Amino acid sequence: MSKQWPVLLAVALLAAVAGYLIARQLGDANSMPAESSRLDAESMIGRQRPDFVHSDLEGNPVSVARYDGQVVLLNFWATWCAPCVEEMPMLSEIHEHNRSRGFVVVGIALDDPDRAAAFARERGVSYPILVGEVDVVMTGRRYGNASGMLPYSVLIDAEGVIRWTYLGALEASELVSRVDRLVASH
Repeated sequence: MSKQWPVLLAVALLAAVAGYLIARQLGDANSMPAESSRLDAESMIGRQRPDFVHSDLEGNPVSVARYDGQVVLLNFWATWCAPCVEEMPMLSEIHEHNRSRGFVVVGIALDDPDRAAAFARERGVSYPILVGEVDVVMTGRRYGNASGMLPYSVLIDAEGVIRWTYLGALEASELVSRVDRLVASH
C-alpha cells in the first residue's frame, strides 16, 4: 500500500485539477450576460441565433454563420445516446430530400472527435457534423438546452431566427411539416 500511495495521490490531484477546469469552464458560461444565461428552450423562439464555432470532423473551425441564408436544423447528439442514433437515418433522409431547397441539417456531436467521425462514416451520415466537448455543452445552453440532455434540436429560419426547439427524438412528420413551411416562406 505504501508504494501505491504516490500514484493514488497523483491520480487524485489530476482528478481535482480536471474537475476545477471543467467547473471553471462551466462557470465562464454562466457569467454570460444575465439575459442569455437564463434562456430556456421556449424563450429562444423568435430570437436571433447565437454565434458559435466548432470543429468539423477534419478539425477545421466552422462558424454557424456558414449556413446563413438557409433553413438550418441544429441537432445536438452523441454516439452514446440511443435516441440520437435512432433518429440519424431519418435526419439524413430529410437533409438529402430538402437540401436543394435551401435546408441543411448540422449535427453537433458532444463526443470525442475521432469517435464521432468514425461513427458518422459507419452510418453514412449525409449532413455536416461538428464536434466538441465542453464547448458543445455551452453552445447547447446558449440555444436553450438548460438541462444538457440529448438529443436536442433547434430549427432556424433563413434569416437566422430560431423558430422551434425540441428536446428528445424528433418525429419525421412534424419535422418535415416545419421544414416545408420555413423553406416555402424563404
